[in-house]
Amino acid sequence: MTYIRPRTALDRMLAGIAAAARAEEGRERKVAAAIAEAVADPALLDGVECRCSAERYVRHLLHADAKGGYAVVALVWRPGQMSPVHAHRTWCAFGIHRGVLTETHYKPGDPPVPSAARLMAPGASAHGPADPTLIHRLANLACQTAVSVHCYGVAFDRFGDGVNEVLAD
Repeated sequence: MTYIRPRTALDRMLAGIAAAARAEEGRERKVAAAIAEAVADPALLDGVECRCSAERYVRHLLHADAKGGYAVVALVWRPGQMSPVHAHRTWCAFGIHRGVLTETHYKPGDPPVPSAARLMAPGASAHGPADPTLIHRLANLACQTAVSVHCYGVAFDRFGDGVNEVLAD
């Protein structure tokens, strides 16, 4: 008798992201929809060790596309931790799994100028193309650790130079 492991919430999300990432049009929106459908499920990351760090938010690889077209990571944010102010060099989509993050949008400038902010709770998602004028920062301004799931249109080993165009700390 062959035992087939039931698909987990993470398996279902990754399958949805894989299908969406192949889309010619609306890829970011479709990937964000696949993430949004999954991140509100408390069981999404069951069995996945997602440690945090006192110094900065931490990325944990959940899946790397075999062809290098995208990678999916979970980010763990302790209270007070935030990304730098940045734009993206590649398309991206993300959603909130646990906790609350604040996304601040900026107008281009030297330095960039805050223009809007929104609280993002579990199930919330966002997406965007590679665009140097789409500037934002994510921050955990709450009192509990937060976890978000992100998909970027580059191979995981290129995250260092292929994802963020940092504009301010």
